[in-house]
Amino acid sequence: MFDLSAIQQALKNFQLDGWLLYDFRGSNILARRILDLGEQPIGSRRFFYYIPADGTPRKLVHRIEQGALDHLPGDKTVYLTWQELEAGVQKLVAGQSRVAMEYSPRNANPYISKVDAGTVELVRACGAEPIPSGDLIQLFEATWDDAQWASHLEAAKHTDSAYSRAWKFIADRIRSGTAITERDVQDEIMRHFAEHGMTTYHAPIVGVGPHSGDPHYETGNAPLKAGDFVLVDLWAKLDQPRAVYSDLTRVGFIGETVPEKYETIFQIVARARDAAIECVREAFATGKDLQGWQVDQAARDVIIAAGYGHAFVHRTGHSIGQETHGNGANMDNLETHEQRRILPRTCFSVEPGIYLPEFGVRSEINVYVDADKKVHVTGGELQRHVVPILA
Repeated sequence: MFDLSAIQQALKNFQLDGWLLYDFRGSNILARRILDLGEQPIGSRRFFYYIPADGTPRKLVHRIEQGALDHLPGDKTVYLTWQELEAGVQKLVAGQSRVAMEYSPRNANPYISKVDAGTVELVRACGAEPIPSGDLIQLFEATWDDAQWASHLEAAKHTDSAYSRAWKFIADRIRSGTAITERDVQDEIMRHFAEHGMTTYHAPIVGVGPHSGDPHYETGNAPLKAGDFVLVDLWAKLDQPRAVYSDLTRVGFIGETVPEKYETIFQIVARARDAAIECVREAFATGKDLQGWQVDQAARDVIIAAGYGHAFVHRTGHSIGQETHGNGANMDNLETHEQRRILPRTCFSVEPGIYLPEFGVRSEINVYVDADKKVHVTGGELQRHVVPILA
């Protein structure tokens, strides 16, 4: 829900003169969400909405779509010609220096880069300097209330217990000599979710052998047999409004004793995971600002030191919210240099991995920083060893 007073307080906290929210034909989904336009029809003309740190907001809308922002407070200017639009933008940001926009210099962070270069040029020509709105976006898009935190904890119980069911399902099939495939395990997990009132946008990843070495493998019909290494990545949330996800990955070996080659790689990944968690805990315990890239680097340094930096081919973690990949800070210093701060009441995954031709290992948990800046690791006990599925 749009909360003007909260936004203006945040602008003051972040030392910004205002926030210029812009959209053209749904190009800025983040602005539309902030302005409570997510469910409304997308218009065909540009609009601007300027929220100053102090004072009354100002709207700029097209003559044939004058009502586009009528649900929001503020003074309205109507334009028709392109000259009137440019003059209108000039009026919106007159006297303002640091203006937040969904903009990322050099497109370094495409998750927040929703405003086109030409519009940024126009705002600069009007005398204001666009400042990335990433921390503002996550403050209003990625933070959880108490009910969402409770829904995550409930979801985490069922994502955690899905592994016990999956490992038992595999073990029972193997011991009975009944054929079993990746898809069979995937279907069993989906039954588990349905039985516990859970929903997900995509079925889990079940990868056996070399398939576990593909971070975004699409589960197929490969058979599982004794002696195989298995990776299971699953995510789900309660099937209710505003629920948020739990997202976990664990690995197992179909046998009684796990071969050393699998356990060795797992232990490197586990140390990287734990280093990332400790990085977060230490920062919040000492009151330091923490950016997403720093968490990624803490995990990545461990894997690089072990000689497998080339095999860690994705970021360490992503924001988690009502979508599996939320709109908060990611733990990333690989694909992007994530400079958004980790804020209280936000959740993210920590999931380092090493991916080799024969097999791949990933260990994924979720981290939530509460309103009191206490760091919680969710999803059951941390996996400490590769699971011997037939033990």
